[in-house]
Amino acid sequence: MKKIKSALISVYNKDKIDEICSYLSSNNIIIYSTGGTYNYISKLGISVKKVEDLTSFPSILNGRVKTLHPKIFGGILRTNSESDIEDSNKYDIPNFDLVIVDLYPFEETLKNTNDHNEIIEKIDIGGVSLIRAAAKNYENVICISSSSQYDKLIEILKEDCSTDISFRKTLAFEAFEKSSTYDFTISGYLNPESSKNNSEIRELRYGENPHQKGRFIGDLKDFLIQLNGKEISYNNLLDIDASLDLLRDLKSNKAVFLIHKHNNPCGVAIRDSIVEAYEDALACDNISAFGGVLTSNKKIDKKTADQINKLFFEILIAPDFDDDSLDLLKSKKNRIIIKLNKIPIKSIQKRSCLNGFLEQDIDNKIENFGDFKVVTTKTPNIKNSNDLVLASIIAKHTKSNCIAIVKNQQLIGSGMGQVSRIDALDQAIEKSKRFGFELDQSCLASDAFFPFSDCVEISFKNGIDSIVQPGGSVRDQDSIDFCNKNQMSMVFSGIRHFRH
Repeated sequence: MKKIKSALISVYNKDKIDEICSYLSSNNIIIYSTGGTYNYISKLGISVKKVEDLTSFPSILNGRVKTLHPKIFGGILRTNSESDIEDSNKYDIPNFDLVIVDLYPFEETLKNTNDHNEIIEKIDIGGVSLIRAAAKNYENVICISSSSQYDKLIEILKEDCSTDISFRKTLAFEAFEKSSTYDFTISGYLNPESSKNNSEIRELRYGENPHQKGRFIGDLKDFLIQLNGKEISYNNLLDIDASLDLLRDLKSNKAVFLIHKHNNPCGVAIRDSIVEAYEDALACDNISAFGGVLTSNKKIDKKTADQINKLFFEILIAPDFDDDSLDLLKSKKNRIIIKLNKIPIKSIQKRSCLNGFLEQDIDNKIENFGDFKVVTTKTPNIKNSNDLVLASIIAKHTKSNCIAIVKNQQLIGSGMGQVSRIDALDQAIEKSKRFGFELDQSCLASDAFFPFSDCVEISFKNGIDSIVQPGGSVRDQDSIDFCNKNQMSMVFSGIRHFRH
């Protein structure tokens, strides 16, 4: 464990600095500071030393050069080696155990002005250098590189002002992430022709969970315009992505309404009007819809907004909104309302794996009924043909193992993320019945083949009339024979749609 004895503070954002300095002072920790931060701490009545007094060199060039001095960086980079101790004593270099930096707000300035000179002035030089130096020497120095870490520091100061090497290493990792993100944003601004400039780095409130950091690297401006609500979160973006992927595949001229929860569709309906589509999508599972992501392919009118307004939801996405409907939907300030300009077209999917990455082509295969192979004596009728296509597309966008049940262009039951396909089927059937749907004449899709005829048998017992599955099992004929014996229709898509 390493005890904090001295601190260097140079911050743009002064929030909670008063509380931090109060704890530092009460623990007899020496505080060094610069410029505006020094003035702020002094006004609190807390003892603080000027960096200029330490370096014997004033802040110059309108404050652009304050900390870039051997006594400062020597104090941060000093180790416990004999030569470092000898140099420090020889040149009267202090030892900094804690470095607190909050960088100039370059990204925020970029959003708020087009004034080039003002933007350039918000490129932090000394702050980034302090962060990198402190993070490099994490064995001896605590590096606080963002105001988001202040609460962690306060907890340490409340206890015994000591930290272990594991904690300091984590802070070092976060510091280098911070500096690399900062530099990435600057390089994008300075080189508009660079492919980097096509991406923005957006720091999110947190990642999948509050204890995880999160950020988005990309460009949303051409696709989504946020009209209302709180900041979009990591999980929100995943749900938006899942919803738009499904909407892209549902190429319908009719009104389409989707409801997503945890990246899975829990409500899908295609109707003549958007209000009907919403009401029937909600009927699929009005419990899971609570706090969900709602997506429409049509303009939201007042009649539809009146119905949507009754539901607690996180996000509503649509290509447009009537003025009256938008005013109503904005009545809840935290609701995220998004205007959809266009759906992003993706070609590659990446994800981290072990100590590297996996990359694959996007699953962009969309089946039409003409792509299916009828393998039973009975051929699906026109209504079932359309429902089979919709069920197949929904299954493609649902976590494996999955089953999707569709009737009259409405999702009426789904089972997802199960380790057994029978479990997924049982879940879909139970859910369908729980929400009052009749399974007679319904259609079922599976994202992968049936290894046995058991799923077909369960489907028949519950009134399901027609099935689409990839086929390819060595025991396909067992399923085909059961369907023929019981007047069911089944088609093979020839395409597996695993979604892990």
